Amino acid sequence: MTRPNFAAFPKIPRLKRTIIITEKIDGTNAQIVVTPEGEVFAGSRTRYVTPENDNFGFATWVKHNETEIREKLGVGTHYGEWWGSGIQRGYGLTKKKFSLFNSTRWKDVGLLPPDVDVVPTLFIGELTDGNIEAALTHLRQNGSMAAPGFMNPEGVVIYMTASGTMHKVLLENDALPKGVAEKLSQAGGSEAQT
Repeated sequence: MTRPNFAAFPKIPRLKRTIIITEKIDGTNAQIVVTPEGEVFAGSRTRYVTPENDNFGFATWVKHNETEIREKLGVGTHYGEWWGSGIQRGYGLTKKKFSLFNSTRWKDVGLLPPDVDVVPTLFIGELTDGNIEAALTHLRQNGSMAAPGFMNPEGVVIYMTASGTMHKVLLENDALPKGVAEKLSQAGGSEAQT
């Protein structure tokens, strides 16, 4: 008799551990890859992009800033949001920006490449519904921290440090599937109006 390969049950991370809540920016998911050989690549959520096959000008921006990106971000895959003028909410900006997701890695870094920021951190501490709601309330009352003065932020991302997973909570239509929420948003409606 041949035994099947043994599949261990995964370790279950603790729920009541540190979370990091950042502002969820409404743009397009993007990534920059810097190889050990110094090559720089631009990507979207699902594919590499080039200036000839671009995603809202991201690959063109990466190509234009390649030297500073290589020097200041260094080797690795750098995930973030490409956002601003002409992308989703636009945030009242006249240009586009790239905001890195890993807020704890980049919070104390000196100069970043041009038009590169880090997503704003709203809270670091224990997971409670109250802490998540406080972050959402802060955005409702004060608007976007990424684009001060913009009063229609999208929501928050909660990073669970114990499991290494991310979850999002939107300020509008959070309970609806993405496609339904997008249709409502395009029609100018909200969950309360359905």
